[in-house]
Amino acid sequence: MKGDSVEITVDVNGSSHSHDVEPRTLLVHYIRDQVGLTGTNIGCDTSSCGACTVHVNGEAVKSCTMLAAQADGQQVKTIEGLADGEELHPMQEAFMNCHALQCGYCTPGMVMASISLLDENPSPSEAEVREGLEGNLCRCTGYHNIVKAVLSASGGSQ
Repeated sequence: MKGDSVEITVDVNGSSHSHDVEPRTLLVHYIRDQVGLTGTNIGCDTSSCGACTVHVNGEAVKSCTMLAAQADGQQVKTIEGLADGEELHPMQEAFMNCHALQCGYCTPGMVMASISLLDENPSPSEAEVREGLEGNLCRCTGYHNIVKAVLSASGGSQ
């Protein structure tokens, strides 16, 4: 600990990152400002929108509700860590194929939440997808194509 900061080491998308952070630094700001990955969006800072959703140790977390210091020693996956080179993650592919975005601001968080949803329930119904994504807001699409994309990625009906 140096002054008013604490040193943390976080595995982000398979790479170790060590930085001194203020104890009150939110994980979303750490990811964007210190790790330099800007795919995780800041939407509300109140946990209402889900634009900042990432995976911490495989669980979907709204990174505006978690301190960076709480991620010390943890594994964090962001939207940038999903693709394998040029090959998109199946959920990213489904969002693209089903036109599940308009402005795209919510898309990274929505994709991360959708992956977590399918990890917990690999074959959800339409109602279960809608309920499972309640914590992520989209101001543009009306959700129809987002639900369609999640069902497509699950192998379910569209």
